[in-house]
Amino acid sequence: MRIGYRATFYTACAGYVVQAIVNLLPPLLFIIYETEFGLTQLQITSIISLNFIIQLTVDLASAKFVDKIGYRTAAIVSQCFAAVGLVCMGTLPYLFGNTYAGIITSTVLCAVGGGLLEVIISPIVEALPTEGKPAGAMSLLHAAYCWGCVAMIALSTIYLSTLGRGVWRWLPILWALVPVADLVLFTRVPLCPLVGEEQIRTPLRSLLKSGLFWILFLLMLCSGASELAMSQWASLFAETGLQVSKTVGDLLGPCLFSLLMALSRTWFGNHPQVNLYQGIAGSAVLCVFSYLVTVLSPWPMVALLGCGLCGFSVGIFWPGTFSLAAKQFPTGGTAMFALFALAGDFGCSFGPGLVGAVSGWSGGKLSAGLASAVCFPIFLLIGLAALVRGQKKQKEENQA
Repeated sequence: MRIGYRATFYTACAGYVVQAIVNLLPPLLFIIYETEFGLTQLQITSIISLNFIIQLTVDLASAKFVDKIGYRTAAIVSQCFAAVGLVCMGTLPYLFGNTYAGIITSTVLCAVGGGLLEVIISPIVEALPTEGKPAGAMSLLHAAYCWGCVAMIALSTIYLSTLGRGVWRWLPILWALVPVADLVLFTRVPLCPLVGEEQIRTPLRSLLKSGLFWILFLLMLCSGASELAMSQWASLFAETGLQVSKTVGDLLGPCLFSLLMALSRTWFGNHPQVNLYQGIAGSAVLCVFSYLVTVLSPWPMVALLGCGLCGFSVGIFWPGTFSLAAKQFPTGGTAMFALFALAGDFGCSFGPGLVGAVSGWSGGKLSAGLASAVCFPIFLLIGLAALVRGQKKQKEENQA
């Protein structure tokens, strides 16, 4: 039986589900790390920071080696790291004499797998022939990450609340079955090169000299920052700033954020006729509005709905910028996608960091920190306008 390119697309979607698992499962276990192993807030913060540092490092390094080893090998290696990291998450804290060292080891393994997946999955789908992938494929692909987040949070919560925290160690081991299954699929599905043999790949040096590349780089950075600045702080903001319970805060904060972001990406994916520039611009305006509603509303429930609306607004940012970049630099290759993943991950780190820093400077007022994050969708709007002007100028020069 011949396996078609549609199977490749769904396998790639499963790859983003794996990334959702390795990124979001550890935060669900932080309270267990505190209560069972006695980890301090500083140690837990170091786990978060290490995850971002490793992923940034993988993003940068993969620009050099992915094309050499090929997408299939890179996909299989990434799934191996993710699966082994998840198994280690549930075993090494008990096997190592130093519990913290065991958790750090599993964090590094998962971060390598997640970082590599982030670099290769989008170009794998971008390279598929048109008849082998659905319209709006990039948005639907990134929607898989959001649906993975929602499913992982919901199923993990049900597991822990039903069976109790005492058997938490089996949870990451069970989730390890997902990358194992996807690894098997990646050994079977057909893959295409992003840049054909008859095409000349755009040199990395040429990309770095292009002003349009750096504008797109800024858009990716602002995309990651706009998303994570809200999602990373939503639960704590709900508890401390809005004085609601943790259960209500989690459900109407980060969970609603992920759900609406998934719906946004799914909608854009099923409506590829929507002008991408107008879609991103409109979403950026909505993002500014949602941030202001969240931090300025005197009613907690309205503020939480603003948080969820922010999830809907940022949905198109990341996949939309990838699509714009692929059209602008069709022969950019894996190196281009790796650098944009680097920009997005840096934004994912810088955005929440800015919120935390401003909150500290304002005496612990998290609302002030979230208000400062409004700058990211505003910069994204400015960058999008600069991109349109730059493309128009480039077109005029080519016609001259």
